[in-house]
Amino acid sequence: MHVTVYFGNLKISTMSYLRFDKTLMTNLEESLPREILRTNRSGAYHCTTIVDCNTRKYHGLLVIPIPELDDENHVLLSSLDETVIQHGAEFNLGLHKYQGNNFSPRGHKYIREFDCEKVPTTIYRVGGVVLQKEKVFVHHENRILIRYTLLEAHSPTTLRLRPFLAFRSVRQYTHENAQANRDYQTVENGIKTCMYPGYPELYMQLNKKNEFHYAPDWYRNLEYPKEQERGYDSNEDLYVPGYFELDIKKGESVVFSGGISPVSTRSLKRTFEEEVEDRTPRDSFLHCLINSAHQFHNKQNEKHYILAGYPWFKCRARDMFIALPGLTLAIDEVDEFESAMATAQEAIYDWMTDQNVRNKIYEMEHPDVLLWAVWSIQQYAKFVSKDKCREKYGKLLEDIINYIRKGGHPNLFLHQNGLLYANGVDKAITWMNSTVNGRPVVARSGYIVEFNALWYNALRFVGDLSREGGNEIFADTLDALAEATGTSFVETFLNEYGYLLDYVDGIMMDWSVRPNMIFAVAFDYSPLNAVQKKGVLDIVTKELLTPKGLRSLSPKSGGYNPNYVGPQTQRDYAYHQGTAWPWLAGFYMEAYLRIYKMSGVSFIERELIGFEEEMSSHCVGSIPELFDGNPPFKGRGAVSFAMNVAEILRILKILSKYNL
Repeated sequence: MHVTVYFGNLKISTMSYLRFDKTLMTNLEESLPREILRTNRSGAYHCTTIVDCNTRKYHGLLVIPIPELDDENHVLLSSLDETVIQHGAEFNLGLHKYQGNNFSPRGHKYIREFDCEKVPTTIYRVGGVVLQKEKVFVHHENRILIRYTLLEAHSPTTLRLRPFLAFRSVRQYTHENAQANRDYQTVENGIKTCMYPGYPELYMQLNKKNEFHYAPDWYRNLEYPKEQERGYDSNEDLYVPGYFELDIKKGESVVFSGGISPVSTRSLKRTFEEEVEDRTPRDSFLHCLINSAHQFHNKQNEKHYILAGYPWFKCRARDMFIALPGLTLAIDEVDEFESAMATAQEAIYDWMTDQNVRNKIYEMEHPDVLLWAVWSIQQYAKFVSKDKCREKYGKLLEDIINYIRKGGHPNLFLHQNGLLYANGVDKAITWMNSTVNGRPVVARSGYIVEFNALWYNALRFVGDLSREGGNEIFADTLDALAEATGTSFVETFLNEYGYLLDYVDGIMMDWSVRPNMIFAVAFDYSPLNAVQKKGVLDIVTKELLTPKGLRSLSPKSGGYNPNYVGPQTQRDYAYHQGTAWPWLAGFYMEAYLRIYKMSGVSFIERELIGFEEEMSSHCVGSIPELFDGNPPFKGRGAVSFAMNVAEILRILKILSKYNL
């Protein structure tokens, strides 16, 4: 079924692709690779496959940060098996993978339909019983709610719920041990339990009276195939303290709550319904991306972070500044931009004044981070207004420029020619940051092309903003510096073949065709003239463009390695040597529209189809970290990646203005 939605005046035709039928669900080759993610916007999440079979150590029903222990997320409640009982016959709807490629109890064969346009909803049919299961993760609370509704039944029906507990970091595994605490206490319509000291109590409650049967046991040798693929250990044991049993009548709904605090069970139905109402339906490409954008927000203790991706990334400074405009401004959430930037601004000043960065924003030391912060604020000026930007961020922008000009950064040096120099020989300092044995795989060092494209853009933007604010002297200083930077940029990076060198360090010139040159065409201010811009765009189009983003290296360049597969080291070598990155496509499409304007709109709309297709694959409704650089362009890495979602949203917003 095709659905048409509008973004501004831009018409987007999509398919209703977030509903999966019995044929797909019962075929594990099709269903197991598809994952779902729900977050509470405070760091906790629920992630699994669409058949509720965990295939990663990061999967779980309730995965939360526990700051008292460490800076990682922890899986408390791994899964919850449902069993339908009629006339003494038991039908277990759960699904786990055990060693030897054994799946048990194979409950997926009872699935008739899965739909996650509103909330993840699975419909099971067992004989005359039709059971619906819906899941929501409560916003800003560490609580998963599951609502079971008996849609059809011809005789008395009992529901049994068996929780599988892990109580471990997402980086580790649980194994059967004598130290695990088996005690539990009864609470209203449920129990609470805690396996190890330092962990919070896990409260498991229902909105209806039930019987908890204490039957402690370990389920051994569960296997996670995604970890096998990645070359890691992949087996663990999970602890089951017992099971809950309750009768359920036709038409009745029962709500299960798993959280780290007790809940009034009478409020569970209402809370569930309120949470459902608060969800934007994933009924279009745009709505899927907006929902996904919201999931990267992480608000803790009055601080507002942007997580780089799920399920294992934290808040990384560069990712945050690149993603922030698309995740907020592009969907008209200006307040969210300002909130996150307030936290980021504290981290910037901490860094520039040689203090420990108090906020949980990592990798502030990378030399391009401050330049990306300026770009991010520049988008605020475009989406909101220059006057408001000057009022809120004018001083910060001037301070950043002066900090760089005066040599404040320990690894960003302004040379006489106006270009910025950084040392990346021993440590990866750009977004191409993979390392093997402590050494960068792509040792980009010296004059780095995007650093200097960012620098030129920053000088012109802040100069213009300052001039319009009446600070002529500062503006003249930046304009003079920008002139020198622009001239040196062209002399240093533009080669006789019409594209830009990736980095230059003395006599060392990297002639590899890489996507980093596209920024010099995409930014508002560029040192390149129109002919030079088109030459760069043409090379990028011919050698780097794929339906899933720009390749990190041209197939014609030495070392091309497009498949991100195998053990960690093998993947590290491929990470930026030919894999395709969707976020780069955002800047590519912006550059394309700058050159071709209205005549380029239809091409960009066709390019977006490659990302629309991903809504029903990988992490349903989101975009994964990267793709193989060759067909069939398989999605790899983190299941949901902030910069990718952000840049596609930003391009949709830009594109909508061309369709006015």
